[in-house]
Amino acid sequence: MEDRPLKLVQPLTRQENPAEAPPAPAAGKAAGPGKPAAKAEKGKAGKGKPVKKKGKAHPAQNEPESPFDLSESQWYLNRELTWLEFNRRVLNEALDERTPLLERLKFVAIVASNIDEFVMKRIGGLKQQIGAGLNELTLDGRTPRQQVFECHLSIRELHAREREAFANLRLLLEQKGVVIESWASLTPKEKKHLREHYYANIYPLLTPQSIDPAHPFPFISNLSLNLLVTLRYPKARESSLARVKVPVGLGSPRFIRVGKGDHFIPLEEVMMHNLDMLFPGMQILSCEIFRVTRNANTEKDEEEADDLMAMIESELKERRFAPIVRLEIGAGMEPLHRGRLAAELELDEENDVFEVPGMLAMRDLFELTRLDYPRLHDPAHHPIDHPLLLTSRNIFHTIRDAGSLLLQHPYVSFATSVERFLREAATDPKVRAIKMTLYRTSTQSRIIDSLLLAAQNGKQVAVVVELKARFDEATNIRLAEQMEEAGIHVTYGVVGLKTHCKVILVVRQDYQGLRRYVHLGTGNYHAETARIYSDLGLLTCDETIGQDITELFNYLTTGFLARRTYQAIFPAPKLLKKALLERIEREVALNRAQGGGLIQFKMNALEDGDIVKALYRASQAGVKIDLYVRDTCRLRPGIPGLSEQIRVVSIVGRFLEHARIYYFRNGGAEEYFISSADAMKRNLEARVEILCPVTAPELTGEIRQAFETYDADHRSAWDMLPDGSYLQRHPAEGEPTEGTHQMLIAQAAKRLKDSLKEKKKLPLH
Repeated sequence: MEDRPLKLVQPLTRQENPAEAPPAPAAGKAAGPGKPAAKAEKGKAGKGKPVKKKGKAHPAQNEPESPFDLSESQWYLNRELTWLEFNRRVLNEALDERTPLLERLKFVAIVASNIDEFVMKRIGGLKQQIGAGLNELTLDGRTPRQQVFECHLSIRELHAREREAFANLRLLLEQKGVVIESWASLTPKEKKHLREHYYANIYPLLTPQSIDPAHPFPFISNLSLNLLVTLRYPKARESSLARVKVPVGLGSPRFIRVGKGDHFIPLEEVMMHNLDMLFPGMQILSCEIFRVTRNANTEKDEEEADDLMAMIESELKERRFAPIVRLEIGAGMEPLHRGRLAAELELDEENDVFEVPGMLAMRDLFELTRLDYPRLHDPAHHPIDHPLLLTSRNIFHTIRDAGSLLLQHPYVSFATSVERFLREAATDPKVRAIKMTLYRTSTQSRIIDSLLLAAQNGKQVAVVVELKARFDEATNIRLAEQMEEAGIHVTYGVVGLKTHCKVILVVRQDYQGLRRYVHLGTGNYHAETARIYSDLGLLTCDETIGQDITELFNYLTTGFLARRTYQAIFPAPKLLKKALLERIEREVALNRAQGGGLIQFKMNALEDGDIVKALYRASQAGVKIDLYVRDTCRLRPGIPGLSEQIRVVSIVGRFLEHARIYYFRNGGAEEYFISSADAMKRNLEARVEILCPVTAPELTGEIRQAFETYDADHRSAWDMLPDGSYLQRHPAEGEPTEGTHQMLIAQAAKRLKDSLKEKKKLPLH
C-alpha cells in the first residue's frame, strides 16, 4: 500500500477563555530563557537549583548556573491535554488505511470509551476542585477552571474527528457487506419484522417516565442512552415530556441484526419509530436523544473508615448518584429542551452540553468489531510458550535451573507461564505458602481458581486485594468475599496507599530447605488484557529478591514500616522515586567524568515534576535520554540548551503499550529495571509499587532488543516535537514497514524456533 502524506497533529496550544483572567503562557510555545511565566507548584528541586543531599555534594554543585528557571510553567506540558493528545494518535489508527477495517472501527470505539472515562475521572475531579474553591496552579501554570475549559475544546475537536472517521468507515464497511442501516432505508417487510422483534424482546424492558410538575425529574444513570419524547393527547393544546431509557447492556445489544446478513440498525432507531406502543392514542410530536456522564470521583477518607469494604460499597452507591458533569445531546434538539435538561441536571448549558451530530455512545461499536471477517481483522495472533516452559517438567525445577525467566506478553503466553506458575503451586505437595497482590483480574479467572484450590489443598494462601482499583471495586469485593469464604487470608493493603505492585511469592520445600519463587510483573493478573497489553514479567528464584518480597508482604499485611530493609527491589512510596533520582544524578556525574551517559525509560506516563526536572538537568549536562512514553508526558524534548539531548517517542499500534522499563548505562555497569510504576506523582508517592532489577545477561539482552525495536519502528512510532505535538514516522524506501508489535511477534517466534533447534542438537541421554 502506498505511503500516505504525514499530517502534523495540532500542537497543544492554550485557548483563552474570555471569562478568565489572562492565562499562563502557552504550553505549546517555547519561550527563551528568562521570559516571565506564571509560577507553578513548588517541586523539591524547583528553580533549576541543584538538589542538596546530606553529606554529599550534588554533581552539578560547581557547574555554572543554568539560564533556565525550571520552576517556570512554560517548560511543562499539561497532564490532561497530553492525555487527550494521545487519543488523537489512537484515533489516527482508525484513519490509517494500512489498518484492517474492523480494527479501524475498534479504534473509534476505544477513543469513545477513553473519553467517557476521562470525563468521569479527570473532568469530574477538576470540577470537584472548582466546587471546593481550589485555584492551585499545576506545574504548567493552569487553574482547574482553565484545564476544564481547554479539555472541553480538545474533546469537542476529538469528537469531530471521531465522527469523520466513523462516517468514512461506515461507507467502506458497506462495500464489504457490513451495513449500519437507518429506519428510512429499510423495506416495509424489514420494518414489520423489527417491530415484531421489538415487541417481543425490547418493549417489556421499557419504563417510560413522565416529566411534569406532578413527577420529579427522573434519575438518569451514568452513560445511559435516553429518549426525550414530546407528546400530547389528541385535540389537546398542551404537550408533555417523557423519558425512555434505551436498554443497552445485560444481554440487550445496541445493534440489532436486520435480516440474515450483516446489516444492523441501532436499537434507539427501532424504539424511536415504534413509540406508539409505549404511548397508545397519543400524538408523538418529537423524539430526541441524550446521554449523561457522572463524576466517578467519590472517594472517602479510608483512614476514618471503621470497615474499608463497607466504605467502598458506600462509594459505589454514591458514584451511581454522583453529580453529572457532561450532557450529550443529539443534533437539532429543541433549544427549550436543551436548556431544561441542563437546568434539571445542574449543568452549565454553554460549557457542559455537547451537541453530537450522528451516533452517541460510539463505544458500543465494540459489538460490531467482533464480526467474523478474517480479512477485516489483524492476522490472528497466538502467543507462544516460553522456550524454557515447553516441557511438562515441574515449573519450579525449570526456574531453579534457569535462575530467572523474562516473560514478554502478549508474545509469550500468560496461560502457560503465569497461570501455570500458580496452578502448579496450588497442586505441588512441596509448596507451603502462596502470597500475591491483586489489583485487577478477570471475573472468570484461573488465577482465583488456583488460589482457591491451593487453600483447599491446605496451603497457606494470603492475598492483598486492592479494593480501590477504579471501576473494578465491585469485582474485587466479590472476589475478596469468595476467597475469605475458602479460608484464604485476605487483606486490603496499607491505609492511605493503593497497592498497585504485581507480585506473587511461592514458598516451596526444596531439597536444601525452603526456597522462594517470585513472579513480578508490569501488568495486572488479568488473562484477557494479557492478550492485548504489552507487558513484562519476571519469574525468578533469586534469593535476595525473594527475601525482599517477603519483607514487602509483611509490610502489606501489617502496615508496619519500621526497620524494613531491601537489598534488591525499591518499593514506593519510600524508596522508588529516590532510587530513580539518585541514578539520574549518578548518570550526570559519570557523563561528566567519562562521557557516554545514557538513560532510557519506557512507561505509560511521565508526569512527576521532580523526575522531569532531573531529566532536564541531565540533558543539560550532556546525558543522552530516550523516553518511550505512551500517553501523558509533561516534558518537552528538543529545546536548545534545556532538552536537546532528549527524545520522546510514543508507540501506538495493535497492542496497548503497558510495560515500564528503566535503564541506566552507569559507566558501562548497565542497570535494567522493570516496574509496576509510571513516573507519576501518584505512583511514586501514594501507591505501593516495585522497581525490580533484571541482571541476567540473556534477559537484559531481550530488553535491549526491545529498545532497538522501538527505534527501528517506522510504522507505529510517533516523535514528540518541542511544542508537544507529534509526528508519525513513515518508512522510507527500503526501511522495514512493520511496527513494533509485528517485530516483537516475529522475535518471539524466532527465539522459540532457535531454542527448538538447539534442543535437537543436544545428545540423547
